[in-house]
Amino acid sequence: MRSRYVWSTAAVAVVGLSGALVFQGVTGQPGDGAGGDGKSGPVRTDARTAALQTVDGGNRAVLKQRDTDPFSMLGITWTDPSARITGTVEARARAAGSGQWSNWLRLDGDSGQGESAARRGGTEPAWVGPSDGVEVRVTAGGKTSGKLPAGLRLDLVDPGKGAVGGMEPAGFMADAVEDPTPSDSPADPTPVESPSEEPSASAEPTTDPAPSEAPTSPAPPSETPVPSGSPSVPSSASPTPTTPPSPSATVPTAPPSTAPRPTITTRAAWGADESISPEEPGYLPGGKIKAVVVHHTAESNDYTCAQAPAVVRGIYAYHVKQLGWKDLGYNFLVDKCGTVYEGRKGGVDLPVLGAHAYGFNTETTGISVLGTYTSVAPSEAAMVSVARIAAWKLGQYGVSPTGTTTLTAGDSGRSYFGKTWSKGAQLSFPTIHGHRDGYNTQCPGDQFYGKLATIRGWAAGPVTGLAIKSVTGAGLSGTTYYTKAGITVNWSATTPSSLISKYELLVDGKTAATAAGSATSAKATLAVGTHKVQVRAVHQSGTTSTSAAATVVAETTAPTFPTKPGLALRAGTVNTTAVPVKLSWKATDTAALKEVRLTAPVAKTYGPTTTSADHTVTSGTAKTWSMTAYDQAGNTGSASVSGTPVILQESSATKSGTWTTKSSTSYLGGKSYSSSAKNASLTWTFTGRSVAWVVSRASTSGQAYVYVDGTKAATVDLKSSTTKYRDAIWTKTWSTSAKHTIKIVVVGTSGRPAITTDAIVYLK
Repeated sequence: MRSRYVWSTAAVAVVGLSGALVFQGVTGQPGDGAGGDGKSGPVRTDARTAALQTVDGGNRAVLKQRDTDPFSMLGITWTDPSARITGTVEARARAAGSGQWSNWLRLDGDSGQGESAARRGGTEPAWVGPSDGVEVRVTAGGKTSGKLPAGLRLDLVDPGKGAVGGMEPAGFMADAVEDPTPSDSPADPTPVESPSEEPSASAEPTTDPAPSEAPTSPAPPSETPVPSGSPSVPSSASPTPTTPPSPSATVPTAPPSTAPRPTITTRAAWGADESISPEEPGYLPGGKIKAVVVHHTAESNDYTCAQAPAVVRGIYAYHVKQLGWKDLGYNFLVDKCGTVYEGRKGGVDLPVLGAHAYGFNTETTGISVLGTYTSVAPSEAAMVSVARIAAWKLGQYGVSPTGTTTLTAGDSGRSYFGKTWSKGAQLSFPTIHGHRDGYNTQCPGDQFYGKLATIRGWAAGPVTGLAIKSVTGAGLSGTTYYTKAGITVNWSATTPSSLISKYELLVDGKTAATAAGSATSAKATLAVGTHKVQVRAVHQSGTTSTSAAATVVAETTAPTFPTKPGLALRAGTVNTTAVPVKLSWKATDTAALKEVRLTAPVAKTYGPTTTSADHTVTSGTAKTWSMTAYDQAGNTGSASVSGTPVILQESSATKSGTWTTKSSTSYLGGKSYSSSAKNASLTWTFTGRSVAWVVSRASTSGQAYVYVDGTKAATVDLKSSTTKYRDAIWTKTWSTSAKHTIKIVVVGTSGRPAITTDAIVYLK
């Protein structure tokens, strides 16, 4: 059968086999809290419950799909606060207005914390976002003694909205669960009692550890972003409780810390309705925090950072209204964007007694990150905030974040790793440890637990991974930097910047510049000479670390050209617009030559060991070849050479013997001379410093003698397996320009006596 239920603030109804559906725990009254005027104030939360039907002899419980009024957080609770579900607890929700059901969300079978006077036991609450439908299934662990606890029910929480007042209590509409056992009549209605509203307190054995000497003064504060428009405890404020308790002789004083106080969003800022937890806060019996316990809230990670205050309100309402705790269990909460929220009231700078690690609450403070981190790693922003809170709180009591401490067990227990202990046992823990170390829970999840070593290091310091990455304004040769004087040193570190107080740029061990902890560079001016440059990082704890040294040489001597640039003709194909030339030079520097740049007539850059380069230039055009040498420090030296290539056609030569004119567009000027007559010759006279003989070549080409200024200089064979035109086959260069004579003589090679000459090119 199917039934429909409509609930109001005054109604409790039970129909069919679904059990009691109770509207419970509306906090505040119309007009209370954040009013319609939009001013900040307490935000009331609505809570509803629905009993789960147990089947299969108490081994299984279900709540079938049903419609609900809006909610964003859910949990499963039961009558006995000391009981625990060893099986699986799963729920899913329907996104409000969309009709889309979420995947099944597995809830931790035990909140893993609590207070001795808690009214009910329960899972961790799960944030599902704005929803209007729900479904639940619970299965026992399968052991003979592992049946489900009595009084199972679904608890839904609507965390409300800031700046909204006068909200009417929401109703709850649901379909009943079908009776798995056929029956002709519905079961008798059995009302379910709303949880007691009596305040409760944690009752754990107290220890009186010897007080440690507090530091004399705190380190400088730093900032952590908070949601726009949210009031917060500024890091620069003098330490005062954000939610001051009533005057009492038992309220401890707030000692200074060795670490700066992070920005904390106050309870008022996230909309805590203080009327639901009127009991005064308690404080650690020994007055000293000896360790930080890290948690996750075991909820979805899909919340937005704008929703985080609502998530905190939902946890608060669940802990107080549904489980019957005196207040929110955690001392601090952190969202995935790194915003820190004040948890249990009593003063963020005081050793407030929380309800986050049952058996070890009396000597610890608890920090919980919103979300579940079983398979997903927490964000760096969240980890940084956890490290900052832990450093600040432990620093108030002279406790090292990387140390260990001995805690007294307030009750017998078992860790997630199977370690057991009895009440009163003395147990060693890292001063920053996971909830699973002191309780049989997955909290804070495998991925988060694996990051605790990183968090300890971030909290304690020193800064890690510090290294100089580069030096701007200096050239690097090997492992040495060179500069004229001014440099910018760039560095990186693996420790997040919000945990770093400052950086110091050291030159030869002395501070040359100071930069903020968020900086990644600093400038310095060096005197001429060789220097050791380092970066020193000062952690917020005051510990320091120093990078490896970089060698930086400051020098102002310019590079020189011991061999000035020179220009010569080279072998290759000649065109009137592209005469092949070779540019040669040699540059040196007293420190480290970086490069040589050709700036005209074309732009090219050459490495420090290059001493020549091939180019082409238009014939008949004067060109100046300008070069600048750069050293690694940025000093420069320049030199240049000028030259004009000139083509002398074959017709300008003095002929001897028989020569035949040949015409073709492949020849320079369209014509060339050819001769097979032995001793036939051509003679050119010119004034220049370099010359090239230009010929045509083929497989039948013969040989020729080349005479320079009347002296035989070479025998040149023009034979080529491929036909070539305008080929500069032979060249000669002098150190200075002078008048010279070039004479070409036909050898008359047997079988291939012919040679074809096109021109000579000289450089003046």
